[in-house]
Amino acid sequence: MWHAMFGEQSINHAKRNAICFPAINADAPIAHFKSHRGIASEKRVSPKMLLPERAFEQRCVPLVSGPLRHGGWLAVDDFADLRCCLLWQGEIHGADIGLASPAVQVYSGPMAADSTIADVLLPLALEGPYSYRVPEGMILRPGDYVEVPLGPRSHIGTVWGMNGKAPESARLRDVTQRFDMPPMTDLHRKFVNWIANYYVEPVGNILRLVIRAPGAFEGERQQIGYVASGTQPARMTPQRQKVLDVAAEGFAMRGPELAEAAGVGASVIKAMVKEGALKPVAIPVSKPYAAPDPAAGGLSLSREQQRAAAELRAMVATRSHKVALLDGVTGSGKTEVYFEAIAATLAAGKQVLLLLPEIALTQSFITRVESRFGAEPVQWHSDVRPRERERVWRGVTTGEARIVVGARSALFLPWKNLGLIVVDEEHEGAYKQEEGVTYHARDMAVLYGSLGQFPVILSSATPSLESLVNVDRGRYQLVKLNDRHGRAELPEIGLIDMRTVKLEPGSWLSPELRGEVEKTLQSGDQALLFLNRRGYAPLTLCRACGYRLICPNCDAALIEHRFRKQLMCHHCGHMEPAREDCPSCHETGKLVPVGPGIERLSEEAQRIFPEARIAILSSDLARGTLLRDAIRDVAKGEYNLVIGTQLVAKGHHFPHLTLVGVVDADLALESSDPRGGERTWALMAQVAGRAGRGEKPGRALIQTYLPGHPLMQALKKGDRDGFLNQEKSIREGAGLPPYGRLAAVIVSGSDANETERFARALARAAPLVEKITLLGPAPAPFALLRGRHRWRFLLKAPREANVQAYLREWLAPFKPKGSLRVEIDVDPYSFL
Repeated sequence: MWHAMFGEQSINHAKRNAICFPAINADAPIAHFKSHRGIASEKRVSPKMLLPERAFEQRCVPLVSGPLRHGGWLAVDDFADLRCCLLWQGEIHGADIGLASPAVQVYSGPMAADSTIADVLLPLALEGPYSYRVPEGMILRPGDYVEVPLGPRSHIGTVWGMNGKAPESARLRDVTQRFDMPPMTDLHRKFVNWIANYYVEPVGNILRLVIRAPGAFEGERQQIGYVASGTQPARMTPQRQKVLDVAAEGFAMRGPELAEAAGVGASVIKAMVKEGALKPVAIPVSKPYAAPDPAAGGLSLSREQQRAAAELRAMVATRSHKVALLDGVTGSGKTEVYFEAIAATLAAGKQVLLLLPEIALTQSFITRVESRFGAEPVQWHSDVRPRERERVWRGVTTGEARIVVGARSALFLPWKNLGLIVVDEEHEGAYKQEEGVTYHARDMAVLYGSLGQFPVILSSATPSLESLVNVDRGRYQLVKLNDRHGRAELPEIGLIDMRTVKLEPGSWLSPELRGEVEKTLQSGDQALLFLNRRGYAPLTLCRACGYRLICPNCDAALIEHRFRKQLMCHHCGHMEPAREDCPSCHETGKLVPVGPGIERLSEEAQRIFPEARIAILSSDLARGTLLRDAIRDVAKGEYNLVIGTQLVAKGHHFPHLTLVGVVDADLALESSDPRGGERTWALMAQVAGRAGRGEKPGRALIQTYLPGHPLMQALKKGDRDGFLNQEKSIREGAGLPPYGRLAAVIVSGSDANETERFARALARAAPLVEKITLLGPAPAPFALLRGRHRWRFLLKAPREANVQAYLREWLAPFKPKGSLRVEIDVDPYSFL
């Protein structure tokens, strides 16, 4: 049996590492262990632990009944050099005395003795894993998290593969330790490798996105709780009796919690601990996540919503990869519809990821998810505190966290059993990571579903052209919602031709828009003034010499933030105090703001509507909790005039809002961005869609200097399909995404001449390949950004071209030195 079960090498390996003798007293179950070095130890063992013949195949499985048997593999941590040992003969029986401390557990992992080299991937800019020797007695398998030395430091990494037996001459460093947590799944490792290949990134950089909470490997931090010791206090009082009654329930509670539950002061608890009536025990800081109930809080759906929900539930039931585009007008109840798909996924025992484009949207979604499923979902975004991030990371990898609501980086959490991804507001550019690894979370969510064979739902009132073209090609299933939920109707959209309007100096609101806002406020409803420009003014000029205030690190204007009394660069974050004199001619009082920003617009609104209760929604003025509180108060009707940037357009439900005024709708129409028209359409439609979501009808007025533009006319007529079909035709004719492919290569450095020389050397070495066009190098639109000079290439190719292979062949021979850096952006969304 030994040879059949383990093989000759495994048995010899086991005998070298552990010689274990049986307990000699059945009434006092003590197992005696002796290592191959002759070091002896004793361990109390619970008879509730059964070690079957094939227990070595299990991974830290809790064992609940039966005696210990010979041939069982145990993990014993008394010896630094002993990781597993073998109960050599006989059986152990005895009274139930509880588990020893530290507990005896089944050791995990396969027992192949020749797997003594582990290839470990580290979260560094590395193209592949490094090889390490596995110490005798340590058992590893792909996906395990380990600590390994690299240079003078230790790093946490992941076993990417096992590579056979190390030769005697190999000079490999040892794996330091294996962390006791579930391994990264094969699916997630495949996902990491695929992203690295697609975005031409070192695979270690992708692993860095996964291991975002290194503190999770330290285990749960412990707090001290108290339970009844069984010893009566020397002096019994009514207060002490209350404490004992509460403590008798058996739950360990922290001192303040126990005092509150018993209705006594903290001094009573301290005295009872001192007398030994209460004993301290270690308790974890965090509580287990509440399990969501798929049947809790079901909502009443309209007939159209029921049809759409049935389509999504059927897609989930296939347990295969499908992508559904949930295309519904603003206010149609898309969230309630995909909640039904989430419920079906939870009922099947799977995890769910709900991606949102903005942190500001999170709190309203948390409330809605909790109301529907009876448990608060898990959150993952940059505002989550480090300790909670560690808890979330562990909860996802163990499968305890069932619903996660998060920003784009939540996609990289080490999912154990992911069964559905919902990408809300899938058209949003915020899903594209612009720094570091420049991935697109929507596209990678679809990839993950394809690799894992589970469904993905993309939801939007203004779907991206990429998603609509995938529907045309039959790759995505289209699920439509044509009507608003309940009695709400889509807002009427009107255009205000600013060419015919005479504005007063320093004024940006037309008389028509002013009048409509005044009527709305007088009726007791809310109005929204939208301007997609932060700060007070986009430009500050000197009237004496014409000098423009610019950032010292970027080719960008400094934006005045009058509320903060600062000048700020929105690209590098440079800040300096607002000033009165010109830095060039030193004249005082000659600096003037040019154009409106949201702060300047609010200043005008306060002057025109002095009685209005004004809320300013901008990420510059409020972030995190303050911003979420402001959005909540607007929804409750505590403000009647809202002035906001683009974050107000993203999925908010303001039931009292009946008028939307767009102050400058032409900002992106004349840009060189091929997606400029599509983005402007989506933004205008989403902003207008905030109006009329309650009982009263809504209206949107758009101030524009280009009323004849096809986009403006399409907005006025509500002809979305006509405008997008025209956009498709333009893109297809030009071979631009989604009908063609783009990739950007940005060369940057601290020295302007050196950066230009390197960029031109790259251009001379570029391979000539049919159908692949390389444009550049040319100075980037922001030729100086964050103190670095920038040159840009743009690669244009048909869809079938292997862009990644071209980039690797072209760039592989070049190794940037000094301050030089080469960045690759596959499928760029920004052209700055």
